[in-house]
Amino acid sequence: MTTTQHSSIRIRKPEGTFQNEPFTDYKAPENARLMEMALAKVKSELGREYDLIIGGRRIKTDGKIKSHNPARPAETVGIHQKAGLEHAEPAMQAALAAYETWSRTSVEERASLLFNAAAIIRERKHEFSAWMVFEVGKNWAEADADTGETIDFLEFYAREALRLSKATTPIQYPGEKNELLYIPLGVGAVIPPWNFPFAIMAGMTAASIVCGNTVVLKPSSDAPTIAAKFVEVLEEAGMPDGVVNFCPGSGATFGNAIVEHAKTRFIAFTGSKAVGLDIHERAAKHKPGQIWIKRTILEMGGKDSILVCADANLDAAVDGVVASAFGFSGQKCSACSRAIIEAPIYDVFVERVREKVAKLTVGDPAKNPNMGPVVNQAALDSMLDYVEKGKKEGRLVAGGAKVESEGGHFLAPTVFADIPPQGILAQEEIFGPILAIIKAKDFEEGMQIANNTEYGLTGAIYSSDRAKLELARREFHVGNLYLNRKCTGAMVGAHPFGGFNMSGTDSKAGGPDYLYLFTQAKSVAEKP
Repeated sequence: MTTTQHSSIRIRKPEGTFQNEPFTDYKAPENARLMEMALAKVKSELGREYDLIIGGRRIKTDGKIKSHNPARPAETVGIHQKAGLEHAEPAMQAALAAYETWSRTSVEERASLLFNAAAIIRERKHEFSAWMVFEVGKNWAEADADTGETIDFLEFYAREALRLSKATTPIQYPGEKNELLYIPLGVGAVIPPWNFPFAIMAGMTAASIVCGNTVVLKPSSDAPTIAAKFVEVLEEAGMPDGVVNFCPGSGATFGNAIVEHAKTRFIAFTGSKAVGLDIHERAAKHKPGQIWIKRTILEMGGKDSILVCADANLDAAVDGVVASAFGFSGQKCSACSRAIIEAPIYDVFVERVREKVAKLTVGDPAKNPNMGPVVNQAALDSMLDYVEKGKKEGRLVAGGAKVESEGGHFLAPTVFADIPPQGILAQEEIFGPILAIIKAKDFEEGMQIANNTEYGLTGAIYSSDRAKLELARREFHVGNLYLNRKCTGAMVGAHPFGGFNMSGTDSKAGGPDYLYLFTQAKSVAEKP
């Protein structure tokens, strides 16, 4: 980056093309040492109290949100002020006031804010990963990938904003000067999930503000601390007051008030189908004084399948299914929760998965096992309920029980075989380390099963038959399809991410179309 000084934001100009942030190899002793140092530093800072930030003002409230380490629930990660109904109007007014100047700030300054934030995070990469180890139970590699994706979103959206600012009309009409301007929308509500508490939260926020919008950020109550850390980074990077207003709070009170507010222009949400549909419905209702149709940008989860054909590379397929099903304890909307296996290889595949899952380690993510905890007790209770349902529907192959450790919310990696295609475990999003294996008599039936849910987020197929891969390319109805690789691990720029049907509005985060969702196109024609 070459840099110059302008206003309070250090202006940075990108050099070269976008490149994904490389993953950290923690098998290297030096990297492991750096991560252990970061964990020790963060551990010394646990339990700190964080304020609401509205228009740059720090605010304390009577109500608090306590974030706990899911691996050690007695350990408090952060104490946060709880935004209530009374904070909705001040947050909106602060965002509206900031919008008046931020929307008129040059795209170079707005992009530089993101470049600056990316540079700060890159320099303290292990520290941000360590916060996720403690707050949501990611192991080192999963946390590192989340931090890397955060850097990617910041770098990618900054470059995309600069590209969009140079957009032109397809033709110049004779005798006129024609322009196509992508201008900001207004104030947006950003409501991120806990499972990618850095990347998705930062990505939706960054996309909003780089386009000139201002934001009311309501992070998940399970992961407010990493969001607070991100807002600190934005402030360090030069963000003016009121551009992002940090407001942890209840979705039923503060969240709904912001969604329904007449001055809210858009809502960017990632989370469950039920909450996403509720937001969509609330946003659709016109309020007095509202002069626009609110835009909703919704990512709502999935019930993702990997189809393994009899002609597949079995080793690769087993590895892909297990990695997709049990990475971050299956707490990804992209996770493989259904493995659909052709009959000729079904029995050997089930046995191979059982053997591989038996080698997975479960424990405190600070010690870097394969799997950490699930996010909270309610999630664990729900998963144990699904285990009981699975025992009635199919055959328990592995796991199925809580793992006792420090009072943490641990579930053993669980595999059920012989699950019927229309069964509960085959249809409902569980969001945990529970894999349903389904037998298909042939490829055609396997494809039918793959498309038989209300979701359509990710999917994968393993086959050595080009004709099957091409048919899947056309007919496997998901937003992100992977051929002969796992169905998790979308990379910014390479795999624009978003799904069909009840998986949301197919927003394609990390892709060239994403910033269009945060802007409106204005055509200008001038006749001399």
